[in-house]
Amino acid sequence: MIPYAFRFRARRPGCFGVSALLLAAFFSMARPGVAQESAAKPRGKRPAGVAAQAKPRADVERFRARVQTVLSEAHAQRAYWSVLVADQDTGETLYELNADHFFRPGSNTKIFTTAFALATLGPDYIFMTTLDSRVSLSQDGRLAGDLIFYGNGDPDLSNRKFPYAGTVERDGPVEKVLIELADAAVAKGLKEVDGDIVADDSVFPYDPYPAGWSVGDLFFTFGAPVSAIAFNENSISIEIRPGEHAGDPAVIVVEPSAAIDSFGHEISTSAASEKPDFSVVRRPGLNFILLRGSMPLGHAPVKLDLAMTDPVETTARTLKQLLETRGVRVAGGIRVQHAPPPLRSVDVPVVLPRGRPERPSNSYILAEHVSPALLESIRLTNKVSQNLHAELLLRTVGQVKAGLGTTDAGIWLEQDFLKTAGIRDGDAVLVDGSGLSQNNLVTPRAITDLLLYAFRQPWGADFLSTLPIAGVDGTLENRMKGTAATGQVRAKTGTLEHEHSISGYATTLRGEHLVFAVFGNNNPQRGHDATAPLDEIAVAMVETLGTVPAQKRKR
Repeated sequence: MIPYAFRFRARRPGCFGVSALLLAAFFSMARPGVAQESAAKPRGKRPAGVAAQAKPRADVERFRARVQTVLSEAHAQRAYWSVLVADQDTGETLYELNADHFFRPGSNTKIFTTAFALATLGPDYIFMTTLDSRVSLSQDGRLAGDLIFYGNGDPDLSNRKFPYAGTVERDGPVEKVLIELADAAVAKGLKEVDGDIVADDSVFPYDPYPAGWSVGDLFFTFGAPVSAIAFNENSISIEIRPGEHAGDPAVIVVEPSAAIDSFGHEISTSAASEKPDFSVVRRPGLNFILLRGSMPLGHAPVKLDLAMTDPVETTARTLKQLLETRGVRVAGGIRVQHAPPPLRSVDVPVVLPRGRPERPSNSYILAEHVSPALLESIRLTNKVSQNLHAELLLRTVGQVKAGLGTTDAGIWLEQDFLKTAGIRDGDAVLVDGSGLSQNNLVTPRAITDLLLYAFRQPWGADFLSTLPIAGVDGTLENRMKGTAATGQVRAKTGTLEHEHSISGYATTLRGEHLVFAVFGNNNPQRGHDATAPLDEIAVAMVETLGTVPAQKRKR
């Protein structure tokens, strides 16, 4: 446990300072992007008695030719590319292109975060969320104090069904977990609350947005604020219906309903001949989302999903409504309890831990919710690339192992894990857990080194099972479908504006087992044109690499 008075240097740029590590990464990126390509290049020293390879393998040469063809196509020529393929069993590098240059990884960052969380916390780790009070419940059901909802970083306070089985499934209303807690408290005899309904997320210092997140991302569900209370993944669904007459305000229905006042809306009913027209305006203030537009008369409802701007307050308000619906009298109002935010020095990126409100030792639990096992949460995180889950996992490791649930503490610990995995110091410059930050930089070699390390660990098979499968599920469900790579590639995708990546494991048609990373940065293409080169390289890898026919290969 790191005492609160202890200072430690986080390996990330702070709010004001820029680390020497990041400056080094910047100057490395600034050098001319000369392609450095090699084939069948073993890493480290050659074992004694092994002769130097006389010539490149024929299969690798075929793969090299396919890669060159893909990257010479018009929609790929102006981007900056890296490819690294290694033998999963021996670690030998078979092909590399710009493998030691820095790239923005996007959601490939989740490979680092989820492997780190799985290795550190274990696949069976669980989160406990409780309804507590500092006083006991009287025999007549009266609570002479506040009722406190304690969040503990559980990513899954939603109606998602677990385990994830290829598609995202929902079961019941979005308030499902809160309903269960309210029902359990009532079943225990709760009838009156003299105090307030309090939502407490103070297990993590208050810091809802990691460094490098774009303001344009913050109203989307993938940019939802990070909090130890993650109610419905801190997102809302908005259904917009036309009014009865042109010119009337549109009808707005929100799930969860308690979030109705957490955003502004100026939507009118337009003539039936027009089309729906919406825009999201970002404005200063707590409720920084303003939804404007028009809805044609008689048009079918339109649904939008947006980030929840204040998930802790929305949780408290929802819980109060649920209890009152069940006949519980609540004399007070709602309150939120945040911990102080983490402090950072102006000059250097140093975390200065501050004390947080301690949970009283004499609290009385009225109801509790137990999360799914961590492995199931990691599976969902990687399969659908869930950003909030990744951020919560990183902060949870910081809280459990260092007593400080901040992004900085998680990354500080993560750097030691990466050293253990054999990744060179400075090859992974990370500032968040999800990859949404524009400030992350990694080398493709760091990714493949981590994948090789993970495969050899006791938790390796579990980790591999969390990755999307080409043409089958997750973010790869509709990619490489109907090709030789279908079912043969398990990999994490990554996407930012102009940045795309894919990294993971593959089995070739000849039965060779590979780890690989393909990055394309500074690519102005969108949609299929942006991801096609990555997929074509992955398919070429499956089709060409391998020296022994599958039926003769022994494992």
